[in-house]
Amino acid sequence: MDVREINGQRVIEYPTDGALLASISDVTDLVGEAFATDATVVVVPASQLPAEFFHLRTGFAGEVMQKFQNYGRRLMVVGDISAHVAQSTALRDFVGETNRVGNHFFAPDRDAVEAAI
Repeated sequence: MDVREINGQRVIEYPTDGALLASISDVTDLVGEAFATDATVVVVPASQLPAEFFHLRTGFAGEVMQKFQNYGRRLMVVGDISAHVAQSTALRDFVGETNRVGNHFFAPDRDAVEAAI
């Protein structure tokens, strides 16, 4: 994983070729990596999240966000999720509300991530 400073924040970036973050255990390990590297922001490519994350009825996205919230880390999901959003009004609303509140963030690309940090 890559760790760097962006706009004064220590950021850990999950690799695009890493294992799929398919379970809460995987997410907990990632939060642990954030603590180990003193990162306050964790950037995860949307491609590294399972389809269940984008189907809100599974509850996985809520669990993931809550895990980051509980440990005081900010999750930023980067990548094109427009196909998922087009299929779900609930997901569209979730993404909009998440970005509005600002604790976590969905960004279409790296420039948007850097602007939001």
